[in-house]
Amino acid sequence: MNQDIHRVIEQVKQYKIKALEMGASDIFLSAGSKPALRLHGKTIFLEDEPVLSSVFLEKYLVGKMGEEQREAFGNQLELDFAIDSDVGARFRVNTFWQMGGISIVFRHIPENVPHFDDLNLPEQIKKVTHHKNGLILVTGAMGSGKSTTLAAIIDLINKEQHKHIVTIEDPIEFVHRPAKSLIEQREIDIHTKDFGRSLRSCLRQAADVILVGELRDLETISAAVTAAETGALVFGTLHTNGATNSVNRLIDVFPAEQQNQIRTQLSEVLKCVIWQSLLPLKHEERRVAAFEILFQNYAVSNLIREGKTYQLESVIEMGKNEGMVSMKQTLDWLLEKDLITVETAKKTLPNQADTFKAPL
Repeated sequence: MNQDIHRVIEQVKQYKIKALEMGASDIFLSAGSKPALRLHGKTIFLEDEPVLSSVFLEKYLVGKMGEEQREAFGNQLELDFAIDSDVGARFRVNTFWQMGGISIVFRHIPENVPHFDDLNLPEQIKKVTHHKNGLILVTGAMGSGKSTTLAAIIDLINKEQHKHIVTIEDPIEFVHRPAKSLIEQREIDIHTKDFGRSLRSCLRQAADVILVGELRDLETISAAVTAAETGALVFGTLHTNGATNSVNRLIDVFPAEQQNQIRTQLSEVLKCVIWQSLLPLKHEERRVAAFEILFQNYAVSNLIREGKTYQLESVIEMGKNEGMVSMKQTLDWLLEKDLITVETAKKTLPNQADTFKAPL
């Protein structure tokens, strides 16, 4: 490695150290701008640092990418990969071209898999770990903590049950170590070519539990539903807000002539939908997680089968005894405790903005 590239890598290392010291979740290195961090959901510039050039960022990538990665980046103009950093932390990396040149985004991945109880997740979510088969969805916007929640759930299964767990990720984020379970992690483009193919392979690998990084297309969703029908417990993510929207998204991916069939399949295999959002606290520079949770029951299955998903919200509202909770109920509770502002609640559920009231 020549001296110039080494100097660039050392400079980026300092950005990583600063990000870790400040507790930032992301680092943004964008040609034409100063380095920036995401801190408690806000993007802030490192004002004392110089504006980055595309040449600077290209030298960093040359020093960090292998030959195959460089070729893939050249062909696709963007690339996802994960690195074990030189600062003792792991990062998920996305690099891409934009109008000003190259950009690189680092997402910090904690070294240790988060423990379920340490995340203050709703206790009723633990129920999903005891299903023998079915489909579990964790949904929400980018950066809402979906991967962290799934990692904690998989960790719980790994430590408490004797299972065969296979994860399919792009890229691998949290690294799990076998405890009571055998756990195998596969990365797209390194250990397998695509989600759909690797999901189908899981059926021949006798996987009890399958984690899919993202249900992003028809092939992946179809394979995930088939795996859940065949006897595996499948976990996946969607970039959707709300349990109803998540169910509709799965159905709408399919051609019109197949939608009745997928409704029937989902009515049987969909065990739980968890929608989560990270909201700024009113009095602290931190964020709090808000949840909507839908569990399968007879009414839920019927509504999905009959194409009446618009009624699912009513079922959630009335399903408290079964562990269900709506985002509206969660936001009302957070407002009552004076943890968030009315404006935050309205932004989270704009269609119900008129119903939110400040605490007395």
